[in-house]
Amino acid sequence: MLNHYTYLNENTSKWVSFVHGAGGSSSIWFRQIRAFKKEFNVLVLDLRGHGNTNPTFKDTFNNEYTFNAITEDILEVLTYLKIKKSHFIGISLGTILIRNLAEKRPDLVESMVLGGAILKLNFRSQVLMRVGNLFKSVVPYMMLYKLFAFIIMPRKNHKESRLLFVNEAKKLYQKEFIRWFKLTAEINPLLRFFRAKDIKIPTLYVMGEQDHLFLPSIKRVVKEHIESSLYVVKNCGHVVNVEQPDDFNTKTIGFLNSLSS
Repeated sequence: MLNHYTYLNENTSKWVSFVHGAGGSSSIWFRQIRAFKKEFNVLVLDLRGHGNTNPTFKDTFNNEYTFNAITEDILEVLTYLKIKKSHFIGISLGTILIRNLAEKRPDLVESMVLGGAILKLNFRSQVLMRVGNLFKSVVPYMMLYKLFAFIIMPRKNHKESRLLFVNEAKKLYQKEFIRWFKLTAEINPLLRFFRAKDIKIPTLYVMGEQDHLFLPSIKRVVKEHIESSLYVVKNCGHVVNVEQPDDFNTKTIGFLNSLSS
């Protein structure tokens, strides 16, 4: 089972579950936990091979590395904790897993907050994926990861986010990185499906105005999906919860509370 942490609040039955992106870990939410645990029960987890979900135990997981298999890892934790419904907050690749979970088990998903959301790979992103596939088995994975991190988060004010993800990614093994990178083979048809289908679950996209790779497609989708809204964070790149945590926390908690009013 995935490593996970819970922060219980005896004054509410509401849950918020956090899902990090590829190369990250539950630690990227350190600026959220204090604020959210005041109002909700909180679950944070480490995806397979990340954080304290120790890679030496990876053979206990399904060897199949697909979005569905990794989504099942999250469902296993929810079942173990007897969480019957939760708000879900994700960043980057974690947003794809949350959207996939909502597709498989909409009964579990009260709402979605998708930060640095990925719904389409533009031309530059596609080239990046092809370069990674070409060199993933021969180039040290940290060289590739640092390249990806810099292209996605290129500005000076993105440095903290960039370094945080790079330092967390160092805990991965080369073999584990390659397994995760194979997910790119199924990403385009999955994202195309997500863009086409309005799932009608309350969804807030929180995007940095400098998230040059992914923001344009989110703007288009929000116009078409009835239950979706977009909040753009000023002076911010891809990892909105790290770069502008106060803004992220205030807007997100306000959104979640508005659903109960």
